Amino acid sequence: MRRTRILTAVLALAAGLLAGTPPALAAGGAPKATLAAESYTWKNARIDGGGFVPGIVFNRKERNLAYARTDIGGAYRWQQTSKTWTPLLDSVGWANWGHTGVVSLASDSVDPNRVYAAVGTYTNSWDPGNGAVLRSADRGASWQKTDLPFKLGGNMPGRGMGERLAVDPNRNSVLYLGAPSGKGLWRSTDSGVTWSQVANFPNVGNYVQDPSDASGYASDNQGIVWVTFDESTGTAGSATRTVYVGVADKDNAVYRSTDAGATWSRIAGQPTGHLAHKGVLDTVNGHLYVAYSDKGGPYDGGKGRLFRYATATGVWTDVSPVAEADTYYGFSGLTVDRQRPGTVMATAYSSWWPDTQIFRSTDSGATWTKAWDYTSYPDRANRYTMDVSSSPWLTWGANPSPPEQTPKLGWMTEALEIDPFDSNRMMYGTGATVYGTENLGNWDTGGQFTIRPMVQGLEETAVNDLASPPSGAPLLSALGDVGGFRHTDLTKVPSMMFTSPNFTTTTSLDFAESTPNTVVRVGNLDSGPHVAFSTDNGANWFAGSDPSGVSGGGTVAASADGSRFVWSPAGTGVHHTTGFGSSWTASTGIPAGAVVESDRVDPKVFYGFKSGRFYVSSDGGASFTASAATGLPSGDSVRFKALPGVKGDVWLAGGASDGAYGLWHSTDGGATFAKLSNVQEADTIGFGKAASGASYQTLYTSAKIAGVRGVFRSTDKGATWTRINDDAHQWGWTGAAITGDPRVYGRVYIATNGRGVIYGDSSDTGGGGGGTDPPPTPTGACAVTYTITNHWSGGFQADVRLTNTGTSAWTGWTLDWTFPNGQTISQLWNAQHTQTGSAVTARNIGWNGNVAAGSSVSFGFTGGWTGANTEPTAFRAGDQNCAVS
Repeated sequence: MRRTRILTAVLALAAGLLAGTPPALAAGGAPKATLAAESYTWKNARIDGGGFVPGIVFNRKERNLAYARTDIGGAYRWQQTSKTWTPLLDSVGWANWGHTGVVSLASDSVDPNRVYAAVGTYTNSWDPGNGAVLRSADRGASWQKTDLPFKLGGNMPGRGMGERLAVDPNRNSVLYLGAPSGKGLWRSTDSGVTWSQVANFPNVGNYVQDPSDASGYASDNQGIVWVTFDESTGTAGSATRTVYVGVADKDNAVYRSTDAGATWSRIAGQPTGHLAHKGVLDTVNGHLYVAYSDKGGPYDGGKGRLFRYATATGVWTDVSPVAEADTYYGFSGLTVDRQRPGTVMATAYSSWWPDTQIFRSTDSGATWTKAWDYTSYPDRANRYTMDVSSSPWLTWGANPSPPEQTPKLGWMTEALEIDPFDSNRMMYGTGATVYGTENLGNWDTGGQFTIRPMVQGLEETAVNDLASPPSGAPLLSALGDVGGFRHTDLTKVPSMMFTSPNFTTTTSLDFAESTPNTVVRVGNLDSGPHVAFSTDNGANWFAGSDPSGVSGGGTVAASADGSRFVWSPAGTGVHHTTGFGSSWTASTGIPAGAVVESDRVDPKVFYGFKSGRFYVSSDGGASFTASAATGLPSGDSVRFKALPGVKGDVWLAGGASDGAYGLWHSTDGGATFAKLSNVQEADTIGFGKAASGASYQTLYTSAKIAGVRGVFRSTDKGATWTRINDDAHQWGWTGAAITGDPRVYGRVYIATNGRGVIYGDSSDTGGGGGGTDPPPTPTGACAVTYTITNHWSGGFQADVRLTNTGTSAWTGWTLDWTFPNGQTISQLWNAQHTQTGSAVTARNIGWNGNVAAGSSVSFGFTGGWTGANTEPTAFRAGDQNCAVS
């Protein structure tokens, strides 16, 4: 299940809305001060996937143009040249964080530059803002927005049904949107600028997953769930006459209009007793296929059917691949082959064990074959092979017994699409990744087709905690759904998530400051221990024991020397232990549910916070005493950390807009706190390597300073702050965790709620030699790879890799080239540059000047073009012409 982790501080924020291009500010007006601009390069610590992908959409007019939507992590566009995904909604800011949930996506088949996204994460109170429809005329590079008068639920039950948003394939100014919560069917006639309810649509839906759910999450009406046009009933420029609409109503699931939406009627003879998850039309043969399940999904469903409706005769035919009595799952993931009419595929989306199933028919559903069959139970014969070498953690480190296999074919497989231009290519979404194949045709010829992850660039983990130890791996992460990872190289996918045990969600982790090989993590697990330890910096783990009553991970802290631990689990009170948790003793003087941390110098000192009170232990967590400090946030939306290397130096961030909110500092172990007057709101605090010449570590925070919401850095103990992110890089809600890197000045790791772990590197070397004097000229052979990674009308993004192919190290470098078509660089990162006319010189900044023989250095830029965007073919590093690949 994908449930976003929301703190009360976030819930208390007034909901702002994305308007036009990405806004400069969160809700709250103009900035009160000018903040220094800081040049940062932002990337993901690669995990590749990690969350549910409920929708994949191919454009029907342009080859290789495809999009993916996620339930909490935004939308992505496929880059065919690199076979990666490009994130499109990183500009969504703090105040409208709910717009990172994408309930539906539509690509315009008349004008492929246009794409639309219906956004909003929850229809209940968890998301304080209404939904919106975002529209783009440049394939998602920039967006404009129309507010809706109701909420949308990208992370609600039923989110795998769809698509709820559709563009008329003949008159592309017309769009339809199916709404949840009894809000009905909506239409736009001006390319998504304005919307109005279709007043005469007869059914708003009635299905709810659990009417007794008082939170409103499972008790919301799932509403109108898909819209499909019959393009054969219209001509270019005229509205399509026939439109089909799916409704979450087991007895009245499919409706049709034959007069371009003027009137609507329930289609006669349709099956009842199930929900219509998908409706896909094969216009060549005149068949509407409908995939049914008895539940809304994406993780529930016990029975299913697949029907074919003949649009010419009105006849419904049950074309289910198996008898209903043999199903223990619902059908979804429905697709047809546009190149081979009559070929249709569907998934058993809710078949968790032993695996999902994919069905294929080449005769319009008359007969079917399966992706796998039993030979002699429990043995299986697969029509496919799986290669997860690019994402090896997808095996989950499991060694299951037959008929279960690892890696699995998938689960929650509600998105399945055959490329409309290439019958051999198929992509499908799961609860953890996007899988695909490029030799699907082997299915029909008796061979095996190969399934691989097609997910690079799509990062969809919800991050609960982060740690960057002073030695060992640079990054340890605590994640929802996939547990967490140890990154020894931020640019590579780790081989495995944390195992032994595999927590479904890791809620907190910590390392011993003076012995960082000692690491502890806590998390959620349906059955088994909730705490684990490592003595090799997180490479290997062993389980501890739980105190009585533990029901969830909570927070955990390791002493500075790793000799003891304090744990505040869900379900019971705070406990402490010496050694590695073979037994725990209840702590006194601190309430259950407190957030706990350790002093980073004194191994016997631990801290806690709960409901406005700060607590201190000086006996290894055995007993706590409430501090006399006042004025701290009264709620529990607080993060605090002790500074490495200085005993009793504590920073506390948090609060809510209806009370105390900001950043506090204590230098006496929490006895007193001083509130920073220059920080209006703060939700996280972290430390990183000090700037050159600075005596205090660098501070990082997700905060509101001088009226601006963003990610900030201070090199002078909080006296002044620099905003280091920008309006294009906001990532929705960033309130869970932040940390700098103790080994790399300027590097910061940011926890997001659905966009994975973001890390940034600064062009500012902290006074360590990032000036403007030319670097030494490199000598020896060189090679250059120039790659356009993103391309849109009038603009593009490119990466350049310069390799020292000689025998001597470089202590600095310059790279010169000339653009063939007069392209211009607008922003460049990881290097400095000058441009005169078409001629460009890029040169190192302080931290990346040294390039050993055989090593490479990379930088990137965005630029503009007119007429053509031909790649440069000649590069010169110092006195050498470089080989170009």
